[in-house]
Amino acid sequence: MVPELPNIHQDRNQIEIVSVDMLVPQDHLLRIIDENVDFSFITEMTRSYYHGILGRPPIHPIRLFKMMLIGYLYGIHSERQLEQEIKTNVAYRWFLGLGLTDAVPDHSTISYNRNVRFKGSTIFQDIFDEVVRLAISHNMVGGRVLITDSTHIQANANKNRSSMQVVTETPHEYLKELESAVNQERERHGKKPLAPVENETIEKNLRISTTDPESGFMKRKGKPEGFYYLDHRTVDHKCNIITDVHVTPGNVNDSTVYTERLQRQIDVFGFYDTLEAVALDSGYMTPHICKKTSEMGIFSVIATRNAPKAEGTIPKEQFAYDPQQDAYICPNGIKLTYNTTNRSGYKEYMSNPVLCSQCPLLKSCTSSKNGRRKIQRHVWEEFRERVERNYHSSSGQLLYKLRCKTIERSFADAKVLHGLRISRLRGREKVQEQALMTAIVQNIKKIARNLAKLSYQESGNSPLLFQAFSGKAIFPIRKFITSTA
Repeated sequence: MVPELPNIHQDRNQIEIVSVDMLVPQDHLLRIIDENVDFSFITEMTRSYYHGILGRPPIHPIRLFKMMLIGYLYGIHSERQLEQEIKTNVAYRWFLGLGLTDAVPDHSTISYNRNVRFKGSTIFQDIFDEVVRLAISHNMVGGRVLITDSTHIQANANKNRSSMQVVTETPHEYLKELESAVNQERERHGKKPLAPVENETIEKNLRISTTDPESGFMKRKGKPEGFYYLDHRTVDHKCNIITDVHVTPGNVNDSTVYTERLQRQIDVFGFYDTLEAVALDSGYMTPHICKKTSEMGIFSVIATRNAPKAEGTIPKEQFAYDPQQDAYICPNGIKLTYNTTNRSGYKEYMSNPVLCSQCPLLKSCTSSKNGRRKIQRHVWEEFRERVERNYHSSSGQLLYKLRCKTIERSFADAKVLHGLRISRLRGREKVQEQALMTAIVQNIKKIARNLAKLSYQESGNSPLLFQAFSGKAIFPIRKFITSTA
């Protein structure tokens, strides 16, 4: 005989005297954040955006920010869904300071603030910077090693809805510096300087999305094809705190914005005396980045990129450069002398065809009809060679291995846990907001958990939640740099 089961719905209307605080577990992530992160700075930052007299009383800016923080923290993409989740989740209500019967702010409030109150402002960048300063104040940012990379974010656009358009672009600022270096090199060899470029704009025929024109069509080897944005992110090696976030269209090269963003971090967070090294992948191996970081006294570790070569051609690496003669020596001892410096910044060295015609290595050296071999060397090649030596050194290899534990893990968490894989909205400014808010959430989690871990250690009780987290990943960079300098 089957026993009679109780009615599981009989207590639905029972009235109980409880507080919201009693219903939130002590080890809940939102409780840890609330106890260890002071959000009062948001009130002062947003004060100028609110009118003190006119209009209805606004939703408190801290509550508004915390609503957005919950959405990014738990990967809730829709603001409508976020409103519904807050209505039924006691922990969310507790974090926002709402009672069980209090009305939840409407989802349109977030949209209004984005599209009206904060439109065109730097408020999300300012909040991000303040969170980084908070991490610095708690000794979670070393400022010694910065690791940078980019990841693609799928644009909210159909790749089949596009058109080919002629786009006008302004040349990059470093091209003026390169032009000056090229003319100095030409004058040193007795050649006339190149005439300045009359047209200061460049026209390109690009594929533009009709859905989100500010995104860029990305077509790279090993990457998905379509309209994307790029999140250029930098992390500090100590606790993997994100120190910079910058969004560009998907067709922008990684190296284009690097030096500008690096200098911004130095200026904003005061890394003048602390920054010792940077670690980058091969996409940043450009002569200009090598030159800038070397001049800043930074130990740059950038992965090398092997240039493609014609089949059967003796590679450039087998030609020895003689700085005294400013010439290359081929494997058979024939000298390649300076010929010219082109506008792209490359010095061209040419061999003597008479001597080459008698060389037994001619067929495996060049396929040119005149029987001459040409070698190119950038005007800033010495900086690139220095960075390449850094990469192949023992300290360089140790630094480069930090990438998989820092920047790559940071991107993985952002995409898997916080929804950075796909753009929520359209337009570069709104994708920048999404990338900044994702980074803010990641940093706040690390700060809160680290402070809670230290607090529990001081009390002699360290729960399992905090045992796996450690903020002491200090790398002895200077010792290695000194030994390999």
